Amino acid sequence: MGAADVIPGVSGGTMAFITGIYEEFVFSINEIDAEAFRLLIRFQFSSFWKKINGNFLASVIAGIVTSLLLLSGVMLYLWRNYPVPTLSFFFGLILMSGPLILRIIKKWRGNSIITLIIGIAFAYILTILSPAETPNNLFFIFLAGAIAISAMVLPGVSGVHILLLLGMYQPIVTSLHEFNVLSILVFFLGCIIGLIGVSRLLTRALHAYHHPAIALLAGFMMGALNKVWPWRKVIEYATNSKGDQIAVFDKSVLPWHFLSETGKDPQLFQAILMMALGVLIVVVIEKIAVRIKTKH
Repeated sequence: MGAADVIPGVSGGTMAFITGIYEEFVFSINEIDAEAFRLLIRFQFSSFWKKINGNFLASVIAGIVTSLLLLSGVMLYLWRNYPVPTLSFFFGLILMSGPLILRIIKKWRGNSIITLIIGIAFAYILTILSPAETPNNLFFIFLAGAIAISAMVLPGVSGVHILLLLGMYQPIVTSLHEFNVLSILVFFLGCIIGLIGVSRLLTRALHAYHHPAIALLAGFMMGALNKVWPWRKVIEYATNSKGDQIAVFDKSVLPWHFLSETGKDPQLFQAILMMALGVLIVVVIEKIAVRIKTKH
């Protein structure tokens, strides 16, 4: 999840879905409520830890943090220097994951079909929107944190991409780089509120409308495939705090148009190879998950 969240267009929620931990992840976050805080204040640590499924959450968070510390540099290097093979790998992962997840739905009804279409359409529209001009005040920084972290929990919706769309990616990165404590605290407060809020909604949806909710989430993943299409033409750049130009808006192009429109090698063979690797990894993970569930 940590490695995926580094790449714009790829969601940590997608990785949670692929590895089969998504529902437990959402349900565990949902248990962080007023009762949990009361247990914590009363120093009833054992009860608090059990309520929030502490061992599971600690393992996931430790994995995310470890990945961000150890792999974020590698992932960013690969994405910046080998964008076509890197995006091809994630494209293969997500492409194979959608149909596997939809197998959960044994009987298709009208509401599941509708939510699947809504999910695909919503995520696709997000991938083609251009960045907005937005205010840079503390309230909007808080709002950006709440929306971005909510997106990170949803499969197929990238928190980094949402920040780019809101026009807040550059201000947030600059605040982190310059260690603007007030902006960082407000942003993380927004993240905490957003995470708890979206987990409440997802928990209720998964309990009350499980199959339509699964179809919607799978739709998010499938609709977002446009954002991880390997062959992309940059439309708009921005300058970061180091003076480097970064892409803030791009569009998908066909591989045989990629060379003429960007002047770069489409690397078709490498792309197909990495897509196949992504597909293979999903199949292997799914087989392992089934075997573990069978043992339990």
